[in-house]
Amino acid sequence: MKRTFILLLDSFGIGALPDAKDFGDEGANTFLHIKEYCLQGKADAKDLRQGPLNIPNLDRLGLSAAASEGMNSGVATPVGLYGYANEISHGKDTSSGHWEISGAPVLFKWGYFPPDYPSFPQELVDAFIKEAKIPGILGNCHASGTEIIKQLGDEHIKTGKPICYTSADSVFQIAAHEESFGLESLYKVCEIAFQLVAPYKIARVIARPFFGTSGNYYRTENRRDFSVPPPDLTLLDKLVAAGGTTIAIGKIADIFAHRGISKHVDAHGHDEIFAKVCDAAKSAPDRSLTFANFVDFDMKYGHRRDVAGYAHALEQFDAHLPDFEKLMQPGDIAIITADHGCDPTFKGTDHTREYIPILVFGPEIKPGFIGRRETFADIGQSLAKYFGLKSFQYGKSFL
Repeated sequence: MKRTFILLLDSFGIGALPDAKDFGDEGANTFLHIKEYCLQGKADAKDLRQGPLNIPNLDRLGLSAAASEGMNSGVATPVGLYGYANEISHGKDTSSGHWEISGAPVLFKWGYFPPDYPSFPQELVDAFIKEAKIPGILGNCHASGTEIIKQLGDEHIKTGKPICYTSADSVFQIAAHEESFGLESLYKVCEIAFQLVAPYKIARVIARPFFGTSGNYYRTENRRDFSVPPPDLTLLDKLVAAGGTTIAIGKIADIFAHRGISKHVDAHGHDEIFAKVCDAAKSAPDRSLTFANFVDFDMKYGHRRDVAGYAHALEQFDAHLPDFEKLMQPGDIAIITADHGCDPTFKGTDHTREYIPILVFGPEIKPGFIGRRETFADIGQSLAKYFGLKSFQYGKSFL
């Protein structure tokens, strides 16, 4: 049996990349700063968590050792392979990170909307209003998704104008109330926007539905990403073409534009996503890849700069790991990694340009430090080699 699992902790970086200063991210370190805040009592939260960060299973797999570049991290010798990787894609976004992990780095530059108001070109706004048959738009700026619905939710419901905003990522985001605007109507206008932003080289249009009443608006779990496809064949494409199976859990299918996906498993929240991973560990066939994105690290805690929430989520993920490990079979390989950083102690609310951890474990994996990898694509190259697939142009196998 050859089965593989990628458990991706969305935004869990472990230190600023050498070019982080070019992105305004010099000094960012998602993992280190969360640990420091916990140690200093600055991530204590009543009825949630207290004290130092408690992640014995992730450390057993080599997380702290990887973050300290293989030096003495104060924990026992890890039981699996552990290291960290540099990003060669030109951004610090979700799409670039996932695609590079899968063997297809983004070596062109995405388009971005400027931070100054208005963020969107007038011709784009005019075309969107006309083709979507809407009375206008609200927002038209860089914004936090949770804050902008607080500010503009009432006006949105009153006027029927969707809330359109962006960030430092290559995105066009549209927020709308599920009841007054309608979920399907939101998806429809997102599809229209997706076609219109193509000339601007925008990676994704994201539907951001919300619910509630004035003063109590909240985002729902019916988010949907409309993504351009990867720039080249990915590990998922090659495995499916060779007769293998890919199981996409959470938002993975959207990120890959539903290409190279055998089965999409809808799941929301870390507990449900982990349960679906365990289900896959029980039933996934030979020559399969199960790819899960744990989005809450990024969406609920990183972007919202919630250190205590991020630390608690890490501890909950850690506590689930033994349940998954018990289900692993001979020949199984699992990799815990990330796609970028989102340091909750850092300025602003955007992603941070960081190294990602690579923790490789399974019944037949022997421990060892795999060092600093030159590209996230080493993950895809390693799994391609394991499955006997044609190698990628980028990346070197660590298996």
